[in-house]
Amino acid sequence: MSNLVVLNNTWNTIKEVDLRPLREQALHGVRIAVVSESPAARAALAGQLRRDPYHPNMEAQTPVFVAGLEAAEQASSADLIILVIDAQKANVEQEKALALDWTDRGRKVFVLVDYSTYPDGGQAVIPSTETRNRQVLHGAVTDTEFLQSKFAPAVIQLMPDQLVPLGRDFPMFRVPIARFMINDTCFSNAAFSLSTGLAELVPVFNIPLVIADTIVLTKNQLYLVYKLGLVLGYSVEWQDYIREFGSILGAGFFWRQLARSLVGLIPLWGIVPKVAISYAGTYVVGNVVLQWYLTGRHVTRQQMSQLYQRAYQRGIQAAHNLRKKLPGSKKASQSPQLTSPQPKRQAKGKKLQTCPTCRRKSAADAAFCQYCGHSFQVNPQELPPGKV
Repeated sequence: MSNLVVLNNTWNTIKEVDLRPLREQALHGVRIAVVSESPAARAALAGQLRRDPYHPNMEAQTPVFVAGLEAAEQASSADLIILVIDAQKANVEQEKALALDWTDRGRKVFVLVDYSTYPDGGQAVIPSTETRNRQVLHGAVTDTEFLQSKFAPAVIQLMPDQLVPLGRDFPMFRVPIARFMINDTCFSNAAFSLSTGLAELVPVFNIPLVIADTIVLTKNQLYLVYKLGLVLGYSVEWQDYIREFGSILGAGFFWRQLARSLVGLIPLWGIVPKVAISYAGTYVVGNVVLQWYLTGRHVTRQQMSQLYQRAYQRGIQAAHNLRKKLPGSKKASQSPQLTSPQPKRQAKGKKLQTCPTCRRKSAADAAFCQYCGHSFQVNPQELPPGKV
């Protein structure tokens, strides 16, 4: 496929997606306030927020409102208020009153009990707890690993609607947010594929594909790429992403891998491989952007292939997990296995099937028309509830 066709296909898809709200949100930014009695603790956390551990030499200049308890009222207008409390402090009544007041006023509050003054450096020994717009977590403001693995996911949970400006303005959150978005979109696309049937079939490389599904899934992937770019601090102009990732987004790698995967699955075409392919394609697209940010280089064709294979196996597991949640679904042990089918001998005297689309004849036990690709199988949407 030529670059011109790739760009044209990508443009035709992306122009139907309204990216302006995301762009405006990214440019609007997010305000964070760090309040603590300890000047060292609040300065340390403010510095951590501006740095990405994957790019230690890069530090953002995003302003952070830093204040002691006496000036805590000025933090009330922030989108996120982080209240840092020394774990060795005995009387924390003032901090409790502040957190309760902010919560009652609808502010998003994160209480971090700081163990950095402990001799061992402080470990996150108590899990995060959440109470109506408020998260409480125990750890050390100087522990980068803790902040990445525990603190950032807890903040993501507290601010799900402001992830784009949060990652863009504060690099510490970039990689955790990117991974969250990739996984979330993977499962969204997988769930969408599970909920739809074989709406329409078209021949591509002599392989039937569901055109309705592919349009929606491609839009979701384009949307994901743009969101990741904004979170990771790249351009707010979506045209820049088409130039950089057009070969991937424009039906390059994803469709080729999809076609190869479908070759052995056509006789057993069902919901599990369909969901797995949706999951894997989205996973690859998202991680291509993330790896570009982490390493400054595009992944090679071999790396893409390995990434896709790993993602496909994860997609298979996701498909089985989603099927278990369907009403009337069978137990996992009773789910059909993805094994190669044994060829069937056509029963003597059995009539050939007539394709309702092209009116040509195919074998009695054929799953698809050998001429136009029309499915002879029953559409899953037409089955009674509980039957897949």
